[in-house]
Amino acid sequence: MEGPLAGIRVLDLTSVVMGPLCTQMLGDLGADVILVERSGGDTNRYMGTGPHPELSGVSLNLMRNKRSVSLDLRTPDGQAAVRALIPTCDALVTTMLPGSLQRLGLTYADVAAIKPDIVYAQAQGFPLDTERADDPAYDDIVQSATGVADVMARVGGEPALVPTIFADKVCGLILSQAVLAALLYRQRTGHGQHVEVPMVDAMRSFVLVEHGAGAIPEPASGPAGYPRILTPERRPQRTADGWISILPYSRAHYEALFREGGRGALVSVDLYADARARIKHSDTLYQVVRSIVVEQPTQYWLDFCSREHIPASPIVTLDEMVDALPVHQHPVVGGYRYIPPAARFSLTPQSIRRPAPLIGQDTDEVTTP
Repeated sequence: MEGPLAGIRVLDLTSVVMGPLCTQMLGDLGADVILVERSGGDTNRYMGTGPHPELSGVSLNLMRNKRSVSLDLRTPDGQAAVRALIPTCDALVTTMLPGSLQRLGLTYADVAAIKPDIVYAQAQGFPLDTERADDPAYDDIVQSATGVADVMARVGGEPALVPTIFADKVCGLILSQAVLAALLYRQRTGHGQHVEVPMVDAMRSFVLVEHGAGAIPEPASGPAGYPRILTPERRPQRTADGWISILPYSRAHYEALFREGGRGALVSVDLYADARARIKHSDTLYQVVRSIVVEQPTQYWLDFCSREHIPASPIVTLDEMVDALPVHQHPVVGGYRYIPPAARFSLTPQSIRRPAPLIGQDTDEVTTP
């Protein structure tokens, strides 16, 4: 069976992670993704170690379900070749800076003149209608520009970055959603359009979902920042033999845990009487939970939480997560760990139709008329 985007072709002019993650997801959904790379290949091919000089562990998943075309877009021949591909595509996704697109003749106006109904999705750090439109903006910069470093400072005392490429991946998800919505509109009306996803806009909307908090009403009813999330007390709990994460979320949860931990005097205390009280007193409640959990081993608390339907999890390591992944075979490098798509479709399942390509391996297949 084919994925839900079978029959859709996407021209991929992206690099690093944000754009390639977006197009990987479109490819997993069934789209024919044509990745245009420079002769040296994209940056993600060299992010960390891998089994082949052109395939890092990152790129083995990030470049799957794509065909690689190697073109030098700085040359007339390269520009002519990519323009010849445009009429065959339903969507174009790019993370090139606006100035580069202008110099290459690949702005939305240029592309729409060739293919009027194309979905042209453009993502860069800052909005096109601002003076920073051409400023480079990698994950570190966007985390710093959109409150993420400030949120970390409120917990840890000084600005810090989330130790994952948080902004790149969030923005990649939003970019893929925008492409899908525009493709649906195109199917309904026959009209393509320009879609812009500035990273700072995407991350601002993401961070302020809860951290807008009391500052959202006008006039403000309180400060920005959601207290339960910002307390330094919100962290995994040490057990008698390791670590666990337990989150009592209701009054019944707290009462069951307090009784189990010999804290009967706290049962029915107003600290956790309702949601507002639990948020207001989150520091104290986290401290009490931690003082209880440390008295018994991890498995004891996992069994208890399962019986009482209290949300809980052991602390799963990165290595454990990787070890749990299925192994697929790549025709060049052999076995590798496959990161399954997150959504499961009953009629149009996602799949690997093409393993990650070597640089330019599909150039002749794609560009030959």
